[in-house]
Amino acid sequence: MSAHSGNTPASVTTRDFLTWKQQGKRIVVVSAYDALFGRLADEAGVDCVLVGDSLNQVIAGEPSTLSATLEQMIYHARMVRRGVKRAMVVIDMPFLTFQVSRDDALRNCGRALQHTHVQAVKLEGGEQVAPTVRALVDIGIPVMGHIGLTPQSVHALGGYRVQGKDDKTAARLEADARALEDAGCFSLVLELVPAALAERISKALTIPTIGIGAGPGCDGQVLVLLDLLGLNDTFSPKFLKRYATLADDVRRAVGTFAEDVRQGRYPDAGHSF
Repeated sequence: MSAHSGNTPASVTTRDFLTWKQQGKRIVVVSAYDALFGRLADEAGVDCVLVGDSLNQVIAGEPSTLSATLEQMIYHARMVRRGVKRAMVVIDMPFLTFQVSRDDALRNCGRALQHTHVQAVKLEGGEQVAPTVRALVDIGIPVMGHIGLTPQSVHALGGYRVQGKDDKTAARLEADARALEDAGCFSLVLELVPAALAERISKALTIPTIGIGAGPGCDGQVLVLLDLLGLNDTFSPKFLKRYATLADDVRRAVGTFAEDVRQGRYPDAGHSF
């Protein structure tokens, strides 16, 4: 772990990710979008909080991640960073912030780190973004890669489908993974990839893989916090395991509050001044 003083917990670093890969320690990642849930996840002991552009769907109600903006991502990443003390915080770079040109990517990723104080950025794409990854790493910006189902390319991929099921696409994903490792990524998200392929990629790399819908052979796993808590209860993909059913609790609690207000039971003497 990184050096620290007093009782302040040591912040997770990219070196920790690489060390944990060597040690066989599984890495725990959640996606969160504000200071409150960032703090709760951090206190629960996660290793990394990803401020994913999935926020555009999960909390903004949009049909895809494509309309997420850099300003939107910076706003939410700043909130998360305020709540997190130990875990690494990574910001997702949204569509068209790094694909247009290398100069755009350097400027936008630099701005993201400068204005949020997160520790790394995440970029979707394989071999085609490797030169951009290298340019970012060369100026000191850590990069988490992301291959497999890349939501910013959902239309090109024909929808939200498992990637790498045939030999040709599997070979492409393996080449993508090698290219991103060679370019300097410190970790790699594998999304909606067959379990056997994800395990093969994970074993071939020296950087850790973080799976979502990619089976148990990855070096870590990520879920959206609101999904695993059962708050986003209309989303039920095969890979999602719910660890709570908080949407039911919310409806029950708010319904009870409404009934208390309508019946004059709230506020009572104990909740008045």
